[in-house]
Order: sequence, then C-alpha cells, then structure tokens
Amino acid sequence: MQPNSAILHEPVMTAQVVAGLAARPGGAYVDCTLGDAGHAVAILEASAPTGRVLGLDADPEAIGPASARLRPFGKRAVVVNGNFGEMDAYARARGFVPADGVLFDLGVSSRQLDAEERGFSFRRAAPLDMRFTPEGASAADLVNGLPERELADLIYAFGEEPRSRRIARAIAAERPIAGAERLAEVVARASGYRRGRTHPATRTFQALRIAVNDEIGALRRGLARAASALAAGGRLVTIAYHSLEDREIKRFINDGDVRPVNKRVLKPDSDETARNRRSRSARMRVAERV
Repeated sequence: MQPNSAILHEPVMTAQVVAGLAARPGGAYVDCTLGDAGHAVAILEASAPTGRVLGLDADPEAIGPASARLRPFGKRAVVVNGNFGEMDAYARARGFVPADGVLFDLGVSSRQLDAEERGFSFRRAAPLDMRFTPEGASAADLVNGLPERELADLIYAFGEEPRSRRIARAIAAERPIAGAERLAEVVARASGYRRGRTHPATRTFQALRIAVNDEIGALRRGLARAASALAAGGRLVTIAYHSLEDREIKRFINDGDVRPVNKRVLKPDSDETARNRRSRSARMRVAERV
C-alpha cells in the first residue's frame, strides 16, 4: 500500500531532473536524497523497463514510506539508509558504479518540516532537534551550549545572517531555550526584522540545521564521490535552496572532473512556484562527467 498522498513531499522540478539526467532504459541512477521517492519514481518511469535507481536517505524515518512507494518497481529500485557523503561506497556495493546519473535534491523535505517532534520548523512548539539521524549533537545542544561568540559565528557562516551578533547575544541571555517556537520568538525580537514573506528566524534555523547535520561537509564529500562514481558522459544534477549550497556546487563544477551542461542555473516555472511554494528558492545545475 502506498503512503497517503496527502502527506507526500512534492518533488521539485521533476521534468527537468529527468531531462537533466538523460534517463534512459538500462541506465543506472543514484538518488542521493530519496525523501518520499518522488524523483526516483519519475526516473524509474522514464528509464523503463530496465533502468535502475539506488535511493539513499540519511533520515531513517524516510526509508519505510519510500520503500513502500517504490515496491511496484521490484528489483529496479534499491533503498538504503545512508548519508550521501559516502555515496560511492553504497553505490559500488550494490552495482551502481559506473552510474549514468546522480541526483542531489538538497534541503529539508515537507515530511521533516511537518513532523512537530523533529523541531525543523520555527512555527511548531517542538523540541529543538533538527537532526536527520538520532546520533550527534542536537540544535538544542548548540543553542544552549556554545559560547556566544561561537554561536554568532555559526549563524553568520551557515545562515549568512548579517545580524548574527545581536541574535547570539539575545539567545545567550534567554538560555536555556527548550523549544523551536521559543527560539523563533527570541530570534525575531532580537533581529529587528519586519515579519514578511520570510520569517525573521529563517536564516538562524537554517544555520543550526546545517551545522547539526554537517550538511556542507557532506555535500563536499558527496559531490567528489559522485563524480568518481559517474561513467564518462554521466550526468550530475543538483538542486540547491540557498546560496551557501549553490556556491559549493558551482565551485565544484568549475574546478572538478565535470563540466556544465547548461550555462545558466535552472529555476522552476511560475506554475510550479504557484502550486508548491517551497520550490520558489530552488536552483538546479546540470553537469557531465568529462
């Protein structure tokens, strides 16, 4: 039985992903950020009847729903709970090297944002967690344990928040902070930003999530290992949602063993952004193994 479609994460730029990967029958593809398997389903359909997809996800809670959704594809779909920073090892062990295409759809899924107990959203009265896996320090550990200066540096580096000093000072003064909603209130008040389309705490929450999950480090490792796993002419497709990720990807494409297929970054069309507001910041790049 498939998961309830009402709670599925809607994949971003699906048609562009399939085109960017040049999905074809007999191809071997790695979806490094499986989520609810929306992209994986589209790739499997486009590469029928013999194309295969290896789906990786660091979040153990994503594995069950994704596996259920991919069950109709049988052995053509392989699902693994693992971080894409080690994607080459997973791919080699399961016969997906050389790969014809590798996909990275970065950021947080709708399922993670909407799960109150995960603490990803500042609109939820939830514990400050933000971890993709149960291991390691949580966001609460960083918020309540880091020295004020280190916390400010983290918020500036990973959130690109120009008011990081005043925000860190306010957080330190309010410790201990137990919940996501309370942290959002403290940050909003300290930042001095007006409440508009973007919540004043957005960049601070982004910074904490990136730090907790070592997202930039994992991205650097994953990109390098994806390039080495690709066949000659194989495609690398990435979707980033903020400038920090996109700069890392652009730098890798310019300096690595891949070359850009499109001169300009690709963006979702107006119909998609109207239908799915979380797609508004998506930026896709397509590269090819030299």
